[in-house]
Amino acid sequence: MQQISGSKKYQNGILVFWPGTGNGNQDFFTYEELIGREINALDLLNNPGIYRIDPDGHRIESTV
Repeated sequence: MQQISGSKKYQNGILVFWPGTGNGNQDFFTYEELIGREINALDLLNNPGIYRIDPDGHRIESTV
């Protein structure tokens, strides 16, 4: 799991970023995916550092 360092809002979802080498450290989650995973989209935008991502499994979870 990687700590999310930033996020950006789009009309149909949120793009999240995490530190590492290269430019491929990002993943996109639709609002429907976030709801299904019980992730608060506004909280993800305002406090991305409290979330972690498993980039291989396209999973996101809260650290609180």
